[in-house]
Amino acid sequence: MEVSERIIIGNKISKITIIVNIALSILKILAGVFGKSSALIADGMHSFSDILSTVVVMLGLKLSEKPADESHPYGHERIEPALTKILAVILLVTALMIFYCGLTTIIGGNYQIPGNITIIAALISIFTKEWMYKYTKKGAEQIESSALLADAWHHRSDAFSSVGTLIGVVGAKLGYPILDPIASIVISLFIAKMAFEIYFKALNQLLDMAADSKTIEEIKKIILSVDGVLEIDVLKTRIHSNKIYVDVEISVDKDLSLIEAHNISENVHSQIESKLKRVKHCMVHVNPYLK
Repeated sequence: MEVSERIIIGNKISKITIIVNIALSILKILAGVFGKSSALIADGMHSFSDILSTVVVMLGLKLSEKPADESHPYGHERIEPALTKILAVILLVTALMIFYCGLTTIIGGNYQIPGNITIIAALISIFTKEWMYKYTKKGAEQIESSALLADAWHHRSDAFSSVGTLIGVVGAKLGYPILDPIASIVISLFIAKMAFEIYFKALNQLLDMAADSKTIEEIKKIILSVDGVLEIDVLKTRIHSNKIYVDVEISVDKDLSLIEAHNISENVHSQIESKLKRVKHCMVHVNPYLK
């Protein structure tokens, strides 16, 4: 996928979700204030954090697609997982704030019975955020963006938090007001778990983690299909944001000329890079087959 097309798709998704999140955040916070639901107010705060995270996604997409230069000869793709870590921290801070609000309500015993408007707002939030999750996830997979995928899971966590809010509100209206702040705490724990998962996934993209086993097997098949390759001596892969680098050592007939051996290595190089779009670069080293 072309760089410009990737940015256009990512920005279109981000702008739409920002507009929806602004409207949804205002709706939930106002409904929480007037309907006297701490869980819904916390849910609205979570939606506001989504807006900030989406802005970070747009920034990450733009910066990560900058071409390689003298200072960054391998490109700028790693900016995206670096910013994804920031998204995870934002998500964790949101979880801590929601947890604190719920805990202080329980300790203080300041329980209130939420109004009917809170149920309507929670239902609207559940269906809207689930749609946003599916819409953003589809786009993230299309452009292979870790930051946009993290943002999609941010929307999914918001949908689940709205489910918790709905349970708490209904429980409070049925005569168990403590369920409203308890729902806030449960929501915060779920969001915190999501934050840690997103953080460590982004961290792996910065620590040269190997590609998945399926991709490695596919690379092996491509290499061994090239005429002249007798054996794979070494195969190493490393994830570089949404791209993959490949280093391979192959064995060829020891009696081949240097030019013939070089042509085989060039063929391996071009086959891998053309057939696997995620591979940014493939380095091939040739060894003489001595067995």
